[in-house]
Amino acid sequence: MQRFVIYSSVILLASSILFSCDVVINPELEKSDSVLVIDAWLNNAMGAQQIRLTRSQPYFERALPSGVSGAIIHVTDQNNQVYPFGETAPGVYQWTPAGNEVFGRVGFTYKLFVQVGAETFISEATMGRAPAIDSITFFLEPGGQFFDDLYQAQFWATDPQEPNDSYWIKTYKNGAQLLKPNEIITAYDAGFSKGGNFNGVPFIFPIRTAINPFDEDKNGKIKSPYVVGDSVYVQIQSVTEAAFNFLNEVRIQIDRPGGFGELFATSLANVSSNITNTNAKGSNVLGFFNVGAVTGLGRKFKSLDDLSQK
Repeated sequence: MQRFVIYSSVILLASSILFSCDVVINPELEKSDSVLVIDAWLNNAMGAQQIRLTRSQPYFERALPSGVSGAIIHVTDQNNQVYPFGETAPGVYQWTPAGNEVFGRVGFTYKLFVQVGAETFISEATMGRAPAIDSITFFLEPGGQFFDDLYQAQFWATDPQEPNDSYWIKTYKNGAQLLKPNEIITAYDAGFSKGGNFNGVPFIFPIRTAINPFDEDKNGKIKSPYVVGDSVYVQIQSVTEAAFNFLNEVRIQIDRPGGFGELFATSLANVSSNITNTNAKGSNVLGFFNVGAVTGLGRKFKSLDDLSQK
């Protein structure tokens, strides 16, 4: 009888959770001081480089975070060349190249210096390499009971023979970057994680096809990622191993299952940072500093004649 009572209680508890999903609650969260956030993702692509400074805000805040003005920012390479970043808008700091100059060199180590008021924040990162993208192809996934024909894309690139390279793969459809949490694509060598022994080979199938956006129509039916006339651009940016871990932590924290699934999801928490305050007793800081090489390639889906084998 005792076992039956326990089981019944569990079922009633689960039922109450499931059937109360429509109840809107506004929990009072503990207030905390805002923290400086430094967003410093630099690369060797042509053009200006930007660093953004903001402050953290309450979890349920709907407005965009305000920029932090008045900071002094520069980046220095191992040969003591200084790249100054001047403020161009509230919280936006930019380095502008002269002529055909580009930021950074593969294999060089860079130091970040950010002074906000009386506090100084520093970090260090080394620019890794990024493999060239050989081609982008389109293929057909025949439809079935739950979806129509899906026209998908995949990129082809080969990781260098030497191990321990990590990447952030960005996708742009018709000029707009794919920014959903599940569209944060990372790779360690040509696989998913360290120790996979995928160095020196083409990126594996789940990664090279992760550039496909799977959206639903108003009836909840999966739409084809690409249709004739669409264009896709893929960029591979090298990241440090610490940045690779950071991006995966970000994806876990913002790709929330919602509803009943939140009971078993990873708890919300601040992700790691490689930026420190020079004063160990000073204020905290969030964000990340990475310098990476980039490669990219684009292609337009002109006609069904562009389709190749999966």
